[in-house]
Amino acid sequence: MKAVVLTGADEPLTYKEVEKPALGPGEVLVQIKAAALNRRDYWISIGKYAGIKYPTILGSDGAGIVAEVADDVDKALIGKEVIINPSHGWGDNPDIQGPDFKILGLPEDGTLAEYVKVKAEYLYDKPTYLTFEQAAALPLAGLTAYRALFTKGRAKAGDKVLIVGAGSGTGTFILQWAVAAGCQVFVTSGSGEKIERARHMGAAAGVSYKAQDWAEELQHLAGGFDVVIDSALGKDFAKIPALCKPGARIVFFGATAGNIPELDARLMYFKQIQILGSMMGTSDEFKAMLDLVNQHQLVPVIDEVMPLAQTQKAVDKMGNSAQFGKLVLTI
Repeated sequence: MKAVVLTGADEPLTYKEVEKPALGPGEVLVQIKAAALNRRDYWISIGKYAGIKYPTILGSDGAGIVAEVADDVDKALIGKEVIINPSHGWGDNPDIQGPDFKILGLPEDGTLAEYVKVKAEYLYDKPTYLTFEQAAALPLAGLTAYRALFTKGRAKAGDKVLIVGAGSGTGTFILQWAVAAGCQVFVTSGSGEKIERARHMGAAAGVSYKAQDWAEELQHLAGGFDVVIDSALGKDFAKIPALCKPGARIVFFGATAGNIPELDARLMYFKQIQILGSMMGTSDEFKAMLDLVNQHQLVPVIDEVMPLAQTQKAVDKMGNSAQFGKLVLTI
């Protein structure tokens, strides 16, 4: 089969012929029709991720058709259109992943290939109204967004939600999920075009985080937030607690701009603000995310679709943060 392979540190991704996976007990072989990139793939490709092994096939997101099943798996799965939950081995505690947790696409070979093998338990019906390209955009970022917004952030109808950095795949999903849930959503971005696109998706307003008075402008526009979702942190994070209502939840699932800076402790405890770390999610949350998608007939935002052979070009675009929504690869 054809696949995109990472062969070494500082090496470009290689589109090449590799062996098709052999199935073990409980496994199925999915013929991938479309895959999508995540920021995780970018960090792995430049060697800045824990536990990298070479060679490896990246890719956590994928949608396709079940081509083969192991002897102990229901043969009725063959021919089904599916999407794959990339959150594997979460464990029994919904609050925290267990020691066997892993994400598809490292250490196990992922979806940037014509075929991928996974346990049958991680397959879900593809929403019938979505194309393979649209469905492939959902899994990792959609699940991360769902857990951050609803499980950790406890967002509900009428809440004011702030999304820090609205252009990423996860950011666009948080916006879609929050609007569908009846929240009033505000965004920040370094791009006026991305703010305008967020407004067309249902955001009430947005501000540029490059402006010196961005926090004051948000305070004027919203008057305070019940939930703040951030994937960057960094020095500007210190301004977030002042924007929060009493009892607000601040959720973060990344630290691309640095760590949490010094905060006003008095403000934190007087307002009883919670700061919550989050990542990926459980199988129950993945199903709940799909239920939300199907209920509201939500369509993932796709920035660009490219053929699998152009994966390196797509990864480079992600490295420049030039996209709004997901980057998808057709196979």
